[in-house]
Amino acid sequence: MNVVVAGGNGFIGTNLVGELVDRGHEVTVLARNPDAADIPDGVATESGDVTAYDSIEAAVDGGDVVVNLVALSPLFKPKGGDEMHDEVHRHGTENLVAAAEAGGVERFVQMSALGADPEGSTAYIRAKGQAEAHVRESDLDWVIVRPSVVFGEGGEFVSFTKKLKGMFAPGLPVYPLPGGGKTRFQPIHVDDLVGMLAEMVDDDAHVGETYELGGPEQLTLREITNMVYDAAGKSVSIVSVPMPLAGVGLSLGGKLPGFPMGADQYRSLQFDNTTDDNDIEAFGLTTADLTSLGSYLGIA
Repeated sequence: MNVVVAGGNGFIGTNLVGELVDRGHEVTVLARNPDAADIPDGVATESGDVTAYDSIEAAVDGGDVVVNLVALSPLFKPKGGDEMHDEVHRHGTENLVAAAEAGGVERFVQMSALGADPEGSTAYIRAKGQAEAHVRESDLDWVIVRPSVVFGEGGEFVSFTKKLKGMFAPGLPVYPLPGGGKTRFQPIHVDDLVGMLAEMVDDDAHVGETYELGGPEQLTLREITNMVYDAAGKSVSIVSVPMPLAGVGLSLGGKLPGFPMGADQYRSLQFDNTTDDNDIEAFGLTTADLTSLGSYLGIA
């Protein structure tokens, strides 16, 4: 099949493109500035911005499957402000869906997020929920995937914990975490995720399904932080910052030029990023088949 991977030059995208090539698919990477150095040999590239319909129409035309991986990180405040989540995630998805329908594409695989909800508490979650609704209302054979945080070589989640330290306590021997780091995550390794994404491309049985996917463990931010520092041979003394105080700090910090977090990131720490029922069994997997964060870090 001819598979167009929008955002195929990103962390998840480059891994998925390699998996699809290994499975014998013809792949086109659609991105604003595709860099051939990050893309396997034999993979076509097209320049286009999902927020500008005219720039992506020709790239999508004639494809069999479109995989939408275009995303802004929820971990940091986007350049241009929180409204960029609506522009990229909702409006960008609407453009991709329209281009896919006009171009005769059959299947559309949408990367969403756990907790996606048009009425959600963060701009990221709202935009992801609105994008999902648009995909479901389309004439395409769709599949929606909601993963927890994704880790692996080139990913930002592991380094995120160290960046938090630099923001909250640079040069100090303690690590203040909002709410004591009680927010729970279910980190999933990128190789595990892209294997399931490739199955969504290949197998008709997944059409019309929404999958919530996570790794083998649910871990608090405090546990993850300790694991990351243990893997680096360091210890860290974590102290709890009351959530209301953290909210004030992040809200004020978010108004400063260059400060990487804001009120939306504070709100995201108030709910867990975990699955109720991990849907990996739909792909013939059990938690024993998945890579844990500890094994990836070399401390399991």
